[in-house]
Amino acid sequence: MKLLKSALLASVMAMPMAGAALADTPPNALIVAQNIDDIVAIDPAQAYEFTSGELVTNMYDRLVQYDAEDPTVLAAGIASDWQMDAASRTITFTIRDDATFHSGNPVTPADVVYSLGRVIKLNLTPAFILAQLGWTPENVDQMVTAEGNVVTVKYEGDFSPAFVLNVLAARPASIVDMKTVMANEVDGDMGNAWLNANAAGSGPFKLDAYRPAQLVRMSAHGDYFKGAPKMDSVIIRHVAESATQELMLESGDIDLARNLTPDQIAGLDASAIKVDTFPQAAVHFLSFNQKTDSLTDPAVWEAARYLVDYKGMTNSIIKGQMEVHQAFWPKGFPGSYDETPFSYDPAKAKAILAEAGIETPIKVELDVINAAPFTDMAQSLQASFADAGISFEILPGTGSQVITKYRERTHEAMLLYWGPDFMDPHSNAKAFAYNSDNSDGSYAATTTWRNAWAVPDELNKKTKMALTESDPAKRLEIYQDLQAEVQKESPIVIMFQAAYQVAMDTNVSGYVNGATSDFVFYRLVDKD
Repeated sequence: MKLLKSALLASVMAMPMAGAALADTPPNALIVAQNIDDIVAIDPAQAYEFTSGELVTNMYDRLVQYDAEDPTVLAAGIASDWQMDAASRTITFTIRDDATFHSGNPVTPADVVYSLGRVIKLNLTPAFILAQLGWTPENVDQMVTAEGNVVTVKYEGDFSPAFVLNVLAARPASIVDMKTVMANEVDGDMGNAWLNANAAGSGPFKLDAYRPAQLVRMSAHGDYFKGAPKMDSVIIRHVAESATQELMLESGDIDLARNLTPDQIAGLDASAIKVDTFPQAAVHFLSFNQKTDSLTDPAVWEAARYLVDYKGMTNSIIKGQMEVHQAFWPKGFPGSYDETPFSYDPAKAKAILAEAGIETPIKVELDVINAAPFTDMAQSLQASFADAGISFEILPGTGSQVITKYRERTHEAMLLYWGPDFMDPHSNAKAFAYNSDNSDGSYAATTTWRNAWAVPDELNKKTKMALTESDPAKRLEIYQDLQAEVQKESPIVIMFQAAYQVAMDTNVSGYVNGATSDFVFYRLVDKD
């Protein structure tokens, strides 16, 4: 049987990119076509790309983690339970005794201490996420300690323990096999070079092969503490062209295509191929720079909310790519505010402007990334806003040009999107509801500062209150209140939440694609 499986997998790897219909893929393997050339690193301490995030999630565990059964719930990972002490800024984690690394080594408290300290000491791209806790290369060995089967995590700053848990559930907090990594250390790199070609995790899948911009092959970790995956193997083939992915899916060469366009999705044979749509974390918005005098009246902000043709766009130019969402924290995560009170109503917008005594027409320059669907969205906004006397001059540019202008606060209006750095509401609240210093010299990577919006003191206070609130339920309520207030009155009009469509053979079930690349799970996938 093993020889037969190996022969089947070898035949899959030798399949042509397209051609006549071939036999179905092996029943024990999931074959995925995906553009994976974005990968720079797969070491959890360095990985910061979309695809590398997916690999890390499937090959490693964290103390606490969001998981395939319900990606909206923060659940036990390597830690079986934990105790939070907000007063002393400490969380103690009991490490489970039934988790093993792919090497066969048991997962120990020492591995946890080593892994978290390693991220801070290497200080590579994603280290800033853990460094928020006040950790430095000099103090991390005192901030993260182990005794017996307990790991104690200390943090500095007025943070809610819930915030700290979400930081510890982020990608760089993945636990690596200390013995294996140290055995492959070269010139004091803490195994970084080796881990960018191999893996040393305890997750549901172990890495069998990684060839950059060609292939990733993972096999099931049979001793995984939550139960072995249903698929023996997951093979991700690098296929850059979406048209080639479509042909491979239709011919039976693959089970799942990750990068099809909306037009291709619409043309698939529904009897043989199904399409699942997954909400994503990015929210798309229209914002008004408060350095532009004609855009500072709150009546303009209110009227704008009734000049977006939300349904018109989601039913046409962005169909399948976005859904209506009007709050800053994405739907599908704890603390989201999913009310959508605004709809396209130009008569109401005109009345709001007239009642406020605002003279029209108002001419506004609108910066937009020169690519679909952004240019199409800008043209829709141009047409619908004109109904109330607001005239947009569309200024297309490259992504870097548009974002540079945004950071310099030299735009008038901006069509852009925003995604969280990690899955805690504060990641977006600080961007949309906080700006305590609006001066030009106090640069902040937030939508509020970039739009020169001096956030009212009460909102600033409430944002800080949410960050420090120790009661998890009350904390989420504060974030929901914040979203409702920003939704009602701010120069940032949040319109949509991104969506992601994945096409797959009708016999595939259990694939989970959460709101970010860290929430792509293969463990529950089955084929019937």
